[in-house]
Amino acid sequence: MKKAELELYTDYLISTFGAATATGLSSIVEGDVSHDRVTRFLSEREYTSRDLWRQVKSTVRRIERDDGVLIFDDTIQEKAWTDENEVMCWHFDHCSGRSVRGINLLNALYYSGDVSIPVAFELVRKPLQQNQTVKKNL
Repeated sequence: MKKAELELYTDYLISTFGAATATGLSSIVEGDVSHDRVTRFLSEREYTSRDLWRQVKSTVRRIERDDGVLIFDDTIQEKAWTDENEVMCWHFDHCSGRSVRGINLLNALYYSGDVSIPVAFELVRKPLQQNQTVKKNL
């Protein structure tokens, strides 16, 4: 997939309010990019924070200022019915005040002059799982 197609896919993800799918993107562009092409691109390897940085580095350098800051935040995408693994597991959600099953993503944004650009991300992985017995108070 060329850079222009990657940008198209990114724009699609940002602007979609409902479920974002490769088929949905293909439909919007009237088949100019096939859903199979998008799926192959996303499946070819695991993309990392390094890949993101390569994409945004030149933009960050253009807007970089002495008063620019890095902002770190995490978000949890709750997935209550998905099987657990090292990424899909239990995390404490400070917004709801309880533990939820889902994906925990740590994000870093560079903020300068009213512009914020994502520069890094990390999926929180918990490779060790423990079976716990939950006792209910009767």
